[in-house]
Amino acid sequence: MLEIDSLIAFFTASILLALIPGPDNIYVLTQSIMQGKKAAFMIIFGLCTGLLFHTLMVVIGVSVIFQTSLFAFTLLKIVGATYLLYLAWQLFRSSNSKLKFNKNILVDYKKLYLKGIFMNITNPKVFIFFLAFFPQFTNEKIGNINLQILILGLLFIISTILVFGLIAIFSSTLSNFFTNSILAQKILNRLTSFIFLALAIKLVITKQ
Repeated sequence: MLEIDSLIAFFTASILLALIPGPDNIYVLTQSIMQGKKAAFMIIFGLCTGLLFHTLMVVIGVSVIFQTSLFAFTLLKIVGATYLLYLAWQLFRSSNSKLKFNKNILVDYKKLYLKGIFMNITNPKVFIFFLAFFPQFTNEKIGNINLQILILGLLFIISTILVFGLIAIFSSTLSNFFTNSILAQKILNRLTSFIFLALAIKLVITKQ
């Protein structure tokens, strides 16, 4: 079983990641404002279904990596750390421009759910990020790696539902906050960029 400290650290990082203004949570926000909270939650459930798909793909990928050569493991570390450093740099230098909303209107709840799934599973960056992010919170010495990653995946989904759900519920207030508080955006981006930097360093020094 994963240690409680690792679970708390992972859940905290996941919450921060979900808070960063991006296409997914902005889309949830706009749908809640324009189509109502039910529409927003259908998008959220679709996105989380996609996250479950990526979690299962990471289970397969990590399982293979841990059973193959040192070269494959080292390559994963380099690629994962490079991607995390790239994300850290992008967040650190992100512009302070106000966020713009997508005005596309979808009225079919089933289509909204399917759109959430499609948005997520067709984004290869999610899989790459999971592959770099999840293994750092696992410990091969304390049990089955695949089970640990599944637990982390479920925690990540819970954090996404929690944050995105609050965004949907408090959409009116949050729309004003996200679009007008440039300082809040900068602080959140900088804080998360340092988390990515720390994770990249941790990944580089991880041994097989």
